[in-house]
Amino acid sequence: MPSAISIRQIEGKPGKVYYPLEKINVPEPKPKDNEVVVKISAAALNHRDLFLRQHLYPGIKFGVPLLADGCGVVVQTGSGDAAKKWKGKRVVLNPGTGWKDDPEGPEAKTGYSIMGGTRMNPVGTLQELVTIDASELEEAPEHLSSVEAAAMPLTGLTAWRATMTKSANAKKGHNILITGIGGGVALMALVFASAAGANVFVTSGNQEKIDKAKKLGAKDGVIYKEKDWDKQLLSKLPKDRPLFDAIIDGAGGDIVTKAAKLLKAGGIVSVYGMTVSPKMDFVMPAVLKNIEIRGSTMGSRKEFADMVAFVRKNKVYPAVSRVASGGIDDFDGINSLFEDMKSASQFGKLVVELAKDDGPKPKSKL
Repeated sequence: MPSAISIRQIEGKPGKVYYPLEKINVPEPKPKDNEVVVKISAAALNHRDLFLRQHLYPGIKFGVPLLADGCGVVVQTGSGDAAKKWKGKRVVLNPGTGWKDDPEGPEAKTGYSIMGGTRMNPVGTLQELVTIDASELEEAPEHLSSVEAAAMPLTGLTAWRATMTKSANAKKGHNILITGIGGGVALMALVFASAAGANVFVTSGNQEKIDKAKKLGAKDGVIYKEKDWDKQLLSKLPKDRPLFDAIIDGAGGDIVTKAAKLLKAGGIVSVYGMTVSPKMDFVMPAVLKNIEIRGSTMGSRKEFADMVAFVRKNKVYPAVSRVASGGIDDFDGINSLFEDMKSASQFGKLVVELAKDDGPKPKSKL
């Protein structure tokens, strides 16, 4: 029987417990007419996977394969024409269901259901074989290795919506600020905005991450721990465009207070996360400058297709921090990726390589 990695329940309070990984068997695939079976080559971690192990994520279900990001090869299909056309192709999987194309949010009454580890979606990518509806596939961009392609789906989709859809300012010559560079979403936002021709600047807690971001296309950056980091940023902007058009933020905290100084009138703060604080103050200077705060999370099936097409056209490379290449049984390697995430030491995505395929070899941009 095919194998997968899930989490095993042990006693412990939310935030204090750390569920161990567990290898499980999953049923032999029996695809329906419009379904395909994907042999997973690589799967990638997201912060939600760490939160699942810490019991800090809703809807946890033990015995469900972990992870939402995956790339692999279609090895079996149902009898329908929509499924059969995928046979033998290298694909990436749409990381969730319930959201087709409505720009305002998921159409499904139950909301957007992300793959991996919860009762909302029984599919996860940390397994040898995944059965999925053919409509949820996109062909993997030819320039990406399967490890790189697996690093793209969920963070890429989240970054695409926050940067391209919600900020609406990733355009040639516009100034974009991306806060807290180093995580998967922030890095994908960087490469998207840079590929679109924007002047991208970043913040980070250390200079090494800023230097790496510059290799990926950032114009420059500042260390947010310094008292006058906002003034430093403004001094780096082009003289003919001395303010930012948009901020892509995953931290929250005092970002609106800073935005009132950094953004042009009518500028956008696109917020995809709030790691510093679950609350933000909306200050009067931001009101007087007509600044807009736009919440953004995940993205639609249409946005996923648009994102993959952009990656293919512009030869975009997701940043990969580290790969555990020992396969489904490499518990030490997989656990070590989770440790990287716990310590926030990664710069880019953390990927598990499950099987070799005929895709290209990874091309490091760092």
